[in-house]
Amino acid sequence: MKIDLMTLFPEMCERVLNESIIGRGVAKGILSFECLNIRDFTQDKHRSVDDYPYGGAQGMIMQAEPIYRCFEHICKKSDKKTHLIYMSPKGKTLTQKRALELSELEHIVILCGHYEGVDQRVIDELEPEEISIGNYVLTGGELPALVLCDTVCRLVPGVLSGTVCFTEESHFDGLLEHAQYTRPEVWRDRTVPEVLLSGHHANIQKWKHENALECTKEKRPELLI
Repeated sequence: MKIDLMTLFPEMCERVLNESIIGRGVAKGILSFECLNIRDFTQDKHRSVDDYPYGGAQGMIMQAEPIYRCFEHICKKSDKKTHLIYMSPKGKTLTQKRALELSELEHIVILCGHYEGVDQRVIDELEPEEISIGNYVLTGGELPALVLCDTVCRLVPGVLSGTVCFTEESHFDGLLEHAQYTRPEVWRDRTVPEVLLSGHHANIQKWKHENALECTKEKRPELLI
């Protein structure tokens, strides 16, 4: 999978994308990232990417042309169909289901907005999929883009050691994940449930499912509706 990020802070993104499990996916050649600086696609000597909003308001708005030129550059270099995503608080909330669907694509391009937003005309022109990571606002789209990269890329075949690494996790099947335990068997008078020590596979799977239901009912009951 190839992911390009259109951003004003490429170094910030590059540091994260070369670490941990995602970094190992890059080392294996399964994942590929390029962080493009939108300022490199400006046409004035000041490398301006923003200006005051029409109609009067606080803050600055990212201009359409540098974003358009950046995306055009990416498309010209790519031999794959590109899917453009704009990280926006107006977008649909990211889900595990959508992350799994995105993990099947070959080339994703992510636009990271900044300041008070992006000129609506470039959104109308490029028609990106708008995605939000929650009902709150951040100072820029870089952190949401990195969240999207992480949740999508770990689902790409070969990045994790096997599909069981994510098929038993929270939200994959609509439930929260069951409780997890490790050594020692007794910690501060709290013991590991006996069924998990039994070695009886069917009983263990039954306990995991029942515990996941119980956990979901207690913490996120709206998921069961």
